[in-house]
Amino acid sequence: QVHLVESGGGLVQPGGSLRLSCAASGSILSIYNMAWYRQAPGKERELVAVITRGGTTRYADSVKGRFTISRDNAKNTVYLQMNSLKPEDTAVYYCKATIQSGSSSRAYDYWGQGTQVTVSS
Repeated sequence: QVHLVESGGGLVQPGGSLRLSCAASGSILSIYNMAWYRQAPGKERELVAVITRGGTTRYADSVKGRFTISRDNAKNTVYLQMNSLKPEDTAVYYCKATIQSGSSSRAYDYWGQGTQVTVSS
């Protein structure tokens, strides 16, 4: 079994910062892409940022220059540093990781439970 656990969400004022973390645990052989998605009320889930095992990153246009995705392969953890937050960044943030577990010959996508980020004065 593989589990992803997110932390770091909360309430922040516009212009503020938050750092999200997502740690993978379980019988893990290898972790490939790791990513952050978000879903605002009444909207579809959207990709925020993705990082490959080698460290190549890609961002949604709406967060470029404000958010930074990083990972620590030794800790099986992905981070999302969010700066200059705006009210429109309010959403539930989910991490996703493509993982090959010890009981499988192929990799599957796993999701975290989500963490709420609210940007409001």
